[in-house]
Amino acid sequence: MSAPMYPRSTAKPAQALAMLRAGLELPDDADLALAAASHNGEPEHISRAAGILRANGLAEDALRCPADLPLHEPTRAERISDGTGERRLAMNCSGKHAAMLATCVQRGWSTADYLDPAHPLQRGVRDTIAELSGDEIDRTTVDGCGAPLFAITLTGLARLFRSLVTGDGRRVADAMRAHPWLVGGTGREDTELMRAVPGLLSKAGAEGVLALALPDGRAVAAKISDGAARARLPVAVGALRALGVERGALAGLAEEPLLGGGEPVGTVRLVPGALD
Repeated sequence: MSAPMYPRSTAKPAQALAMLRAGLELPDDADLALAAASHNGEPEHISRAAGILRANGLAEDALRCPADLPLHEPTRAERISDGTGERRLAMNCSGKHAAMLATCVQRGWSTADYLDPAHPLQRGVRDTIAELSGDEIDRTTVDGCGAPLFAITLTGLARLFRSLVTGDGRRVADAMRAHPWLVGGTGREDTELMRAVPGLLSKAGAEGVLALALPDGRAVAAKISDGAARARLPVAVGALRALGVERGALAGLAEEPLLGGGEPVGTVRLVPGALD
């Protein structure tokens, strides 16, 4: 819990808060939810990210996240079959990158180097993450989307999420909770968890990272040691139940199927007493 680790996309709500603190203005909080999202690349995700760029006089080629296919399998299949292929707006972090660019435009900062750790935008992100986590940041790397990624502890990540629901990050938390589909999309765990538990803030990240916060400030952060995502949802449900959250909708999320040859051969579920 005290060893530094990279929080991956669980840092996105804090990144969005740093943008607001820098003066970012968005037309509505649905766009703010997308700024904190790891979205599926479904049509509405793409059109909303494009709208953020367009409102700030920017085109898709201003994005510095890599081009990708949508995570949503039916949409991905359509993009392959119609020849659209990979594009930057379809990458799951495009909402965050569009909002970062919008912040730069509105502040009069340069846009070409907005991912440089020395850029004023990224210095603000670093300061916000350090403040909310209570951790001293001494390790920086590059996330999969190209943005700087700052190492914090799991305890610090839990403190960060507590701050998001109790401090000035509440606007970000409220936007995500009001628009859970924009945060993930069809079938995504953050979307399903926030729909299942009213008031819950949920954000997953690559390498098996997960952070949750209840409206009263109780928060959980976890990292699956093998880096796989398959145990993340059962752990989330187990953690919520350990906190006294008993919602019927959680029952359907407590186990993840394992497939062999395309057929169910088992499930991933939390071992009784694992969180004691």
